[in-house]
Amino acid sequence: MTRTSTRALTRRAALAATAVTAALVLTACGGDESPAAAPKEHNAQDVSFAQGMIPHHQQALQMAELAAGRASSAQVKDLAARIEKAQDPEITKMTGWLKSWGEDVPSAAPGMDHSGHSAMAGMMDQEDMDKLSKASGKTFDTLFLTLMVEHHEGAVEMAEAEESKGRYRPATELADDVVTAQSAEIEEMNKLLGKNRS
Repeated sequence: MTRTSTRALTRRAALAATAVTAALVLTACGGDESPAAAPKEHNAQDVSFAQGMIPHHQQALQMAELAAGRASSAQVKDLAARIEKAQDPEITKMTGWLKSWGEDVPSAAPGMDHSGHSAMAGMMDQEDMDKLSKASGKTFDTLFLTLMVEHHEGAVEMAEAEESKGRYRPATELADDVVTAQSAEIEEMNKLLGKNRS
């Protein structure tokens, strides 16, 4: 009887030790995986946001580059320089995400024809881009500001969709930045347009 009791106690202790070990292993695994997996988690909205915002930003850069030689207003030139400085690194960042997710990266060919993207919120069609590239002086300033306000409004709309439906934290944080920065620039451009019209 003593042997049986000893055996039963040994078996119970072994089972208890196994259960504790299993619980610790599961906890450790869960603890290790969660932080590592979280930044990698993305959804279709995150992919759509990056794939849409890259050509959107590329067009804004094309528009901003024109301002250096065609704008007459120092304020328009300054704004264009700030747009380039902000959006160029964002393109690099979003390109990196898409590559890491194994998704297609939109073409970044210089002078690319954006007509395929003109249905996207705020994108200029080729006709608008041609008008802008032929304009200069105050005519350029007014056209640039008018088109860029529309362009920025489209970007804000895309970023707000990412804020509400995106899962990948760096993408939703970038969307927050886009909404904040471009909303402020829209306000600034509308003021400049008011000045130009007077």
